[in-house]
Amino acid sequence: MYLFKPFTVKDTTMRNRIVMPPMCMYSAGNDGMPTEFHFTHYTSRAVGQVGLIILEATGVLPCGRISDHCLGLWNENQAKAIAPIVTACQKQGAKVAIQLNHAGRKCEAQEETIYAPSAIPFDQNSPMPKEMTEDDIHAVVNAFGSAAKRASEIGFDALEIHGAHGYLLSEFLSPLTNYRTDSYGGTTENRCRILIEVLQAVRQVWPEGKPVLLRVSAEDYEQEGIHPEEMIRIVELVKPYIDVLDVSTGGVVPTPPAAIYPGYQVKIAEELKRATGIPTVTVGLITEPHQAEEILGEGRADLVALGRELLRNPYWVLHTARDLNIEYPWPEQYLRGFNTRK
Repeated sequence: MYLFKPFTVKDTTMRNRIVMPPMCMYSAGNDGMPTEFHFTHYTSRAVGQVGLIILEATGVLPCGRISDHCLGLWNENQAKAIAPIVTACQKQGAKVAIQLNHAGRKCEAQEETIYAPSAIPFDQNSPMPKEMTEDDIHAVVNAFGSAAKRASEIGFDALEIHGAHGYLLSEFLSPLTNYRTDSYGGTTENRCRILIEVLQAVRQVWPEGKPVLLRVSAEDYEQEGIHPEEMIRIVELVKPYIDVLDVSTGGVVPTPPAAIYPGYQVKIAEELKRATGIPTVTVGLITEPHQAEEILGEGRADLVALGRELLRNPYWVLHTARDLNIEYPWPEQYLRGFNTRK
């Protein structure tokens, strides 16, 4: 089965095609430090044989957190606390990435200034953000670079830049949230400028042999917003700096998708993969083994991310292999569970 075949990007080989996508746990301390929960949460999925684990959205600045209880990587103490989680997961055979993020106008951390490309609140109940100056933009770019350097020193196998779901980089990309008239607004190329600068800063400090992933929202679900055709243009602009595309949709404005059903985002991921030629992760209510196998077998994506399903079942990979009678190396400590059918 394609689901259990290894997948290699640059010098990184994942033991299978199953990804745990970044999902905020809102369990960090107010200082952005991980807790015992994070250690248990991530290592259990590594024991469960997930191929690639992507740690939750991690703020590159205090004002870049989504909440007061999101992870941070803006200082060395946070890096030292995250490192044991990475090492423990790797010892269980998983590859581990971290998603670096700035929440932009969707920051809900208390006592922080809220920044955005333009002074437009997310909805009527959200605070008015401060329109960023070019100095503010440069500070964010530098913060992404500094966090990437710490991630490299920790020993992460891969790095993901969060350019989706209406957070800061996504806000710059979308014409729905970027009304700027300077070099960071207007044309697709200008709206993409901060993302390119972030990726360039990351590439300066990130090992050449390790992959960089980019998560994007390829559909804004509003007529004047981004649609797959424009996202393909954006991806072509950043193609020299990324190795894997992690495709999602929505989140820039409160407008929901027209319909949500199992695999509802796969078609868009397939469109971007075929147009750009970049290895692609797809996500969106993928829960069943045969569903995931069909996506991979038909070449619609290279990796499948199971979010909610891996929250429900950290051992989905093991259970799937057993249920389908697939020869797969279970952890030695659990072999009794594999060999018995009762």
